[in-house]
Amino acid sequence: MALADERPVVSEQYQTVAGRGRARFEVRGSEFIGHVAPATTVVEAEAFVESIRDEYADATHNVPAYRVRADPLREYQNDDAEPSGSAGKPALNVLAQREVENVVAVVTRYFGGTELGVGGLARAYSRAVKEGVDDAGVVTERPHERFEVTVEYDDSGTARGILESEGVEFEADYGEVVSFAVRVPEPDAAALRDRIRSATSGRADIDRDA
Repeated sequence: MALADERPVVSEQYQTVAGRGRARFEVRGSEFIGHVAPATTVVEAEAFVESIRDEYADATHNVPAYRVRADPLREYQNDDAEPSGSAGKPALNVLAQREVENVVAVVTRYFGGTELGVGGLARAYSRAVKEGVDDAGVVTERPHERFEVTVEYDDSGTARGILESEGVEFEADYGEVVSFAVRVPEPDAAALRDRIRSATSGRADIDRDA
């Protein structure tokens, strides 16, 4: 395994992929399949890598690369038994050159019987990631914060109404109490928490570690 340099995250906004993307082509008999997906954590990125490895377990190689926003930025690549520097690094370089973050790529290769050489491999792996990113599309995103709001049923309508009026992402769980798992742009998070606390006279339990 090879971990690339870690760099601090400094930008307020960042570019990422809009969704999943895929590319497929052949080079001198070898089939290359590029898979690209958004990933907001290292755990999500590694889970996607494992899912592709499981789905294409019969492939000759499944080469991963990802860039995930953290403090500092985490970058990872692995040649997966291809010649050193011929696969993982070119794949990661495409993500860096496109300036996309919170993104994971896996390039699947089925060997076709003809050696491509380090240069040929680098071009093929780069192409697979580039076309995968193009297929997914690139969007500008703001950093988000997650927290959980737990209230009694009497306050659930109030809390839900605030979340809906703010247009933030949330999931509700109606059990013995009502919990809302909230995802909100970081600059808006504190004000939203204050509004919920005020509207419920402080009865809402807010967990910022959710």
